[in-house]
Amino acid sequence: MTLGLPQRAGALPPPTPAGDATAATDATLIGESLADPDRFAGLFDRHADEIHRYVARRLDDVTTADDVTAETFLVAFRKRARYDLGRADARPWLYGIASNLISGHRRSETRRLKALARQAPERPAGFEDRSAERVTADRLRPALAAALAGLGSAERDLLLLVAWADLTYEEAAQALGIPIGTVRSRLSRTRTKIRRSLESHR
Repeated sequence: MTLGLPQRAGALPPPTPAGDATAATDATLIGESLADPDRFAGLFDRHADEIHRYVARRLDDVTTADDVTAETFLVAFRKRARYDLGRADARPWLYGIASNLISGHRRSETRRLKALARQAPERPAGFEDRSAERVTADRLRPALAAALAGLGSAERDLLLLVAWADLTYEEAAQALGIPIGTVRSRLSRTRTKIRRSLESHR
């Protein structure tokens, strides 16, 4: 079992020609899609692969990742009238939707992490404060898998949005609908939990 980056499978809709969508911001595409729904395809073409990679890392199941990614954009399309057009980049919004959908697979994710944690133990590398933000999917150590499995869902969502989706603190706050102060304090607590968990596996 691995937390590598599965390739996007064919269950997702094929990309549509973007045309002049390549020059538009995400907010522009969403705003224009209110009158011309076909414009929303540009948002899918632009971000579907990235969202799919993130979901596949979390769930380690390409078929499920296909479904969650497709559902993410379906939910986004249905809710596009409520999107804040003052935010040019829609990635945090899409990651927030994807995170909510991943929550429906939380047990599966936790079981997978626990299975990884049971693999042959490795001596963990030194842990620094920002190490929790540089977790990589393809080299996840058993000790780190155990640490992630021990996190609460809100902690894991935030950590992996920063580590795997490479969102800034502000973007993560937007994605999860929480204050940026909460992002900072939650990440600080999460780092402490991971450090203690890794130290216990030495």
